[in-house]
Amino acid sequence: MPSPSPGSSASPSVWRDADFRRLWAGQTASQLGEHTTLIVLPLFAVLALDAGEGQLGALRAAGQAPILLLSLLAGAWVDRWRARTVMVLADAARAVALGAAAVAGLLGLLGLPALFVVAFTVGALSVLFDVAYQASLVRLVRRDQLLQGNSALEGSRSAAQIGGPALGGALMSLLSAPVAAASGALVFAVSFATLRRIRRAEAVPGRHERAPRVRHRIRDGLRFVAGRPLLRAVCLASAAFQFSFAATMTVYLLFLPRELHLPGATVGLALAAAGPGALLGSILAARLPGRYGHGVVLVSAAVIGNAALLWVPALHGSSAVTVAALLAVNFVFGTFSQLVNVTVMSVRQAVTPANMQGRAAATITFVGMGFTPLGSLLGGLLAQEWGLRTSLLVTAAGMMLSPAVMAASPLVRLGRRLPP
Repeated sequence: MPSPSPGSSASPSVWRDADFRRLWAGQTASQLGEHTTLIVLPLFAVLALDAGEGQLGALRAAGQAPILLLSLLAGAWVDRWRARTVMVLADAARAVALGAAAVAGLLGLLGLPALFVVAFTVGALSVLFDVAYQASLVRLVRRDQLLQGNSALEGSRSAAQIGGPALGGALMSLLSAPVAAASGALVFAVSFATLRRIRRAEAVPGRHERAPRVRHRIRDGLRFVAGRPLLRAVCLASAAFQFSFAATMTVYLLFLPRELHLPGATVGLALAAAGPGALLGSILAARLPGRYGHGVVLVSAAVIGNAALLWVPALHGSSAVTVAALLAVNFVFGTFSQLVNVTVMSVRQAVTPANMQGRAAATITFVGMGFTPLGSLLGGLLAQEWGLRTSLLVTAAGMMLSPAVMAASPLVRLGRRLPP
């Protein structure tokens, strides 16, 4: 009897699994803390410390540098340890780091140097958490439930994208950076407590075998991804997108308060609009690939989502029309970028054996996002040299390279069913 296809009514719902529900709840809380922090630190630098374009680019690069430095190591570690353990420790450490930042802020010591340290620390721990949670899903659910499980987890991430920027922007406007940092620490503590309640013993592949050296496990992960055309294409498309997106966001976070003269709360609201869109994208990802084909969905969604940001440089002033346009742009971008994210993750998990999940995820993260620090630095440099409006147009246009890469790769030929 053939296995039910992903998302079919014959597949038992992942929501019946108590441990999956705990993973989902912990992931939601963790992503809420992460997205709150991602808006609090840059806005604190821009609004409270009057950071310049280059300084903001450097701050964002500091938070992204661990992707380049630690992703491969994280993948090698996760394939030898319980993903739950890695996630719990990462959330506990992020809570401590942000709690220390809150105390430093209350004492008047939270300047740019401290922000750089906090950004790097939280970024490093986020790398560990993200690799671990991607591997944990494969160890918790059946293969025919991956698309449904990914859709649910990415839906939780989109919910965090709704609350995180809005919460961060509101706290920066109404209260203070220390309180905002403390709120992030509290949310990470909630995630820590939730994930600790996962009871199922994971079958960690090769856990009881003699462990090869870390460099050998990293090499095996690199070779595995390099030897699979689909995974190579995912790496290249992700690298093109993430580099350009990092540059775009650096300029974007300067463009909204300085060019459009929007207050912190409005900036947070505009960015949060990507969250409801991402929630819709997660829902669509459980349906559209099985109806129209994974390749068609990937390329068309990437074109529509990335093109939406090209409208932002045309906006002027801080009127209600401008804010409404920003909300619409971010909603469209959130919807279609999330549709791409969930579909790509399901493709990656489907073609990767259980004992390589952590290393495959880490290798793709390393290649796909490893250049984001350089993208952030480039965004700051372009903003200094060319001005905010021109720089935003150029960096947003660069994001269109990602769907072009997918259209020229084997990804575009993927049909309704995932490859075995």
